[in-house]
Amino acid sequence: MSHPPTKAQVSAGGAVYRKTENRIETVLIAVGADHRWQLPKGIVNAGETLSQAAVREVREETGIDTIPGELIDQIEYWYYGQSENRRLRFHKIVHFYLLKYKSGNTEDHDQELEEARWVEIDEAQELLTFKSEREILAKAKQMIQTLKEK
Repeated sequence: MSHPPTKAQVSAGGAVYRKTENRIETVLIAVGADHRWQLPKGIVNAGETLSQAAVREVREETGIDTIPGELIDQIEYWYYGQSENRRLRFHKIVHFYLLKYKSGNTEDHDQELEEARWVEIDEAQELLTFKSEREILAKAKQMIQTLKEK
């Protein structure tokens, strides 16, 4: 049996963070009726840089405006889906950036999502559905802890 045609997809997203007195918090989104917790991300538009796409997607999905930082890492995976009324195999690469909270409220999240919420970063690692995103968040936490606040 042969595979359907393959289409490449490039996405960007981020680990948003804010520091309170004794905590680091991040924003997670809940997708689907089964509440799969994920980091916000989405397709990069033509003419957009990866970090611009990360900031835009986070704003659209979570209601949060951010200041872009460094690339954390990228993940890649394959999945099957529909496009233009035919079955395709997608090869997806997602670039995750460290994004500092600027303003906004998670109540303004994308209505296609079940929920967006601030979660303490260690708790967020436990909630995330996908191992690859837990690894991204672990790297983000290390980066945050080494940042010198201005």
